[in-house]
Amino acid sequence: MSFLSPLALLAGLLAIPVILLYMLRLRRRETSVSSTYLWQQVVRDREANTPWQKLRRNLLLLLQLLLLALLVIALARPFITVPAVTSGQIALLLDASASMNATDVDNGTRFAAAQRIANDIVDTMNAGDRMTVIRVADVPEVLAGYTNDSAVLHTAIDSAQASSALADWTAALTLAAAGGASAQDFNVLIIGDGGIGSAAEFPPIPGDIEFVPVGRSDANLAVTALAARGLPGQNPQLFAEITNYSAVDADVIFSLGVDGALFSAERYTVPARGKLPVVSSALPEDYSTLQAALTPPSGSTFVDYLPQDDAAFAVAPGAGMRNVLLMSSGNRFVEQVLRSMPGVRIFQGSTDIGMPTGDFDLVVLDGWLPNTLPQDDLLIINPPSSNALFTLGDYTDQTSGIHVRRDDPRMTFVDFDAVNVLRFRQVEADWAEPLISAEGGALLLAGEVDGRQIAILPFDLHETDLPLQITFPILMTALLDWYTPEDVLARNAFVVGEPVGLRLPADAQAASVTLPDGAQRELPMQANPVFGDTEQPGLYALDLTHQNDTVERTYFSVNLFAPLESEIAPRTTLTLGQIEVASGEEEEIGQYEFWGWLALLGLVILLIEWFVYWRRTRAPVAFRPLDLRGARQKQPGR
Repeated sequence: MSFLSPLALLAGLLAIPVILLYMLRLRRRETSVSSTYLWQQVVRDREANTPWQKLRRNLLLLLQLLLLALLVIALARPFITVPAVTSGQIALLLDASASMNATDVDNGTRFAAAQRIANDIVDTMNAGDRMTVIRVADVPEVLAGYTNDSAVLHTAIDSAQASSALADWTAALTLAAAGGASAQDFNVLIIGDGGIGSAAEFPPIPGDIEFVPVGRSDANLAVTALAARGLPGQNPQLFAEITNYSAVDADVIFSLGVDGALFSAERYTVPARGKLPVVSSALPEDYSTLQAALTPPSGSTFVDYLPQDDAAFAVAPGAGMRNVLLMSSGNRFVEQVLRSMPGVRIFQGSTDIGMPTGDFDLVVLDGWLPNTLPQDDLLIINPPSSNALFTLGDYTDQTSGIHVRRDDPRMTFVDFDAVNVLRFRQVEADWAEPLISAEGGALLLAGEVDGRQIAILPFDLHETDLPLQITFPILMTALLDWYTPEDVLARNAFVVGEPVGLRLPADAQAASVTLPDGAQRELPMQANPVFGDTEQPGLYALDLTHQNDTVERTYFSVNLFAPLESEIAPRTTLTLGQIEVASGEEEEIGQYEFWGWLALLGLVILLIEWFVYWRRTRAPVAFRPLDLRGARQKQPGR
């Protein structure tokens, strides 16, 4: 055993004044007597009081000296050398991802076990070691800067909590590496279950990397997909997927809730390391939200150690349905591609009767134009004649040298290199810009005029092989996305921890989001706010208050669809780019201080000393009649 502060042992000299006080004090004893006659016998001092007296055996003195010895040794900070995982300047990365909520360890979750390991490592730090604690979740958080104060480090570790999100290990390692750029002996210590992926873009670490694994089992079932799709003329169809990440088959009950009420519950057997699709076409047409959950059946011996991925949520796609009017003389290509688009409701018109009345989000005019163009958004295919919007030129067969504008987001995935066009009409429209061009002119023009979005394909689809290639649905999808009016939510499904971009309408007076746990968050009133508090899986409700005081509610879902987190099998090695890190071994020498135990024992001795003193002051002294010689007085009749 050694001491970090040996000079504190000099405080043991305080035992000298304690002993002197016991030698100098006058020893008078209070005695109860039965008569004043005997009082004179008691108070008569025949001997002079001497200040220096012989020490006698005294329990209080022994307890006080023992208490002083314990406090002095504690102040000297005694320690013993023990094996340690690492030393020097340490960046401690505490895995707080969703998989750390698994309960396959003793006394709580994996994260609680990681906290206990981290606290033990802090207790074995050397006097010259310094440590920082970084909580690794969707956004890395520095809980304590570099310090050798164990109390600060313990407080930081104990205050951390596990999240329900994926961990951003690239950002966490970058943050850790920045702190060790100028350190002499720098080490990174990772405590977790090893689910960090194998990305190659991990930053270089200037020092050594140690890994302490946490976890025991791989038993976990998860809902890894949940979606619904509305098909024209049919009830909405449910698509779900259950994944078994364990090495044994598992029985489970898959229950589905619609708008908060139980809709169905079915029992399934999911094969080991396998996936089970769940498809249902019996959903009601007017639902808003879906909630799926996994529960163990009665008598099942399978233990699902991670509950965070046993539930999933979805929002009905019907909220974004678009009404599309198709005016064509019978182009099956256009009709089929529009019907295959999700969120599109097709209305078929007749070119012989003319334009029908109604409110449409988009009007597709294929080979036909009305006398007066509608005031809706337009997709014009193979226009037969000119009008007020554009002027048609002659046919041209100069279709080689096709060029797609890659800088336009509408053309990101459109590849026209393999498309063959027999001929097309040259078009002039000063409001439109060419998105796809050939040597003879534009093959696709698009732009906005008079508040409408209009696109023109100046060729007959039957004179090209475009409908036979994958480019056709990709192109139509890109155009339909462009036509879609900007909703408040660009989409309604997100992953835990992912920020949600919003587009507030101009007449919005207030906006708030209700979290799955019922808490509310007010949004700043700006054009495109970003909501980032999405660490809870579940349904979020966005409430918009308009100028007429009406409140519009929109839902979006947040799920933990992350195989890296659901696959909870503990890893014994990590792969950081080209570096493979094995689980850490206690190769360093650390110092374990135990002054806290001495201080606790001193507190116990103090309580005992107080109890002994209290008993002495409260204990009654029995009266014994004395004669003048100090002998026991004889009883009458004896």
